[in-house]
Parts: sequence; C-alpha cells; structure tokens
Amino acid sequence: MKVLFQKLKDTAILPRRVTLGSAGCDLHACLDEAITVEPGQTALVPTGFAMALPEGFGGFVFARSGLGIRHGIVPGNCVGVIDADYRGEVMVGLHNHSDKAYTVQPGERIAQLVLLEVPAWETEEVESLDETERGTGGFGSTGSR
Repeated sequence: MKVLFQKLKDTAILPRRVTLGSAGCDLHACLDEAITVEPGQTALVPTGFAMALPEGFGGFVFARSGLGIRHGIVPGNCVGVIDADYRGEVMVGLHNHSDKAYTVQPGERIAQLVLLEVPAWETEEVESLDETERGTGGFGSTGSR
C-alpha cells in the first residue's frame, strides 16, 4: 500500500517509518519560528504537507508518548482523524495539560500518524436491539478489575 504526500512548504518533513516495527510515523512541526503553548491552551500546528490516503483507510493522529508524559503536550482532540477524501494540509492541535509553558520548535516531532483500516458501514434505525449479558450497563458496570 502506498500513501501519497504533497509538500505544501519546502521545509516540511514528510512522515516516514523509522523501523519496520513502527506502528506510526512522526509528524513534524512546519514552522517558520517557534511557538509557545501556554498551560491550558491549544495551538494549531501545521505540518506543511497534504496527503492522499487509500480508500478504506483513515489517518489517526496520536500523541507522542515522550511529549505527553514528560511535558503534558498531546493532541487537543485526543485523537485526530484524517479522512481518506481530505486533501488539505494536515494540522495538529496541541494542548498543554501541564502548568508550564511549552515551546514547539520548527521541525520538532509533535505527534504520530497511524493508518487504520476503516470498513464502510451504513446506518439503519430499528425499534429495538438484541439483548446481551451486559445490556445497558455503562461506565464501570463490568467491575473494577
């Protein structure tokens, strides 16, 4: 499978798998100058590229564990979703959950992109749903362990 990338800025760093076992590819900040994300704030960070995903796949933007654990910097929407028919610039909303300002440097690795297969599905309204052992039990209904 191939994913097509288009640089929108010469300084963009395109995603690539670093090892054969890598689940995702790093996304890099495509900035002319550093930007600071204040505590509790969210900043929209450009990557400088657009892409064409194969039909039946979605691109999912996850946090980089180091940024999240060490600095509290994670995608503002928890997981970003890139649809296969989207052709605009890939942007990452970074949120600062820490109590310290964080400065994003040009070219810095800010998130990771994972491709997942997304089957086509349709909706259908019904009068009732089948019964299951869990039923309508919500959060915590299956126990604490």
